[in-house]
Amino acid sequence: MDDNAPPPTVWPAFQAHDPLCVIDTLVALGFEETARYTDEQGVIQHAQLSWPEGGGVMLGTHKPDGPFTQRPGTTSAYIVTSDVEGVLARAKAAGLQVPDEPHERDYGSREFGVRDPEGNQWSFGTYPGEPRRNAAP
Repeated sequence: MDDNAPPPTVWPAFQAHDPLCVIDTLVALGFEETARYTDEQGVIQHAQLSWPEGGGVMLGTHKPDGPFTQRPGTTSAYIVTSDVEGVLARAKAAGLQVPDEPHERDYGSREFGVRDPEGNQWSFGTYPGEPRRNAAP
């Protein structure tokens, strides 16, 4: 990871029927729970999970009538990792579905896919994306 890169400012955000279950799943995969905010009834309104190699996701309890709503189980995210085999081992140890075993991609990535208990798709791979282009002078 580039230590001079700006901190992440794009955060995939989604909702879950059982956000605690999704949080536990992501922690089992290697995410770190950075924040959790609940209301008076203990309902998770917002949680932030950071990926140790950079970036992260935000989630909360599904609010079908809220101004910003998303159907649970419809999220898909790609997470860059230098340790595909380690994440795969954690996924299998957590009992997760691994419908996409590790394979090499023609663009130079080794990656695999996993589903969390709500059906969200998480791809883990070595492809870090293309370098940013320099701004025009």
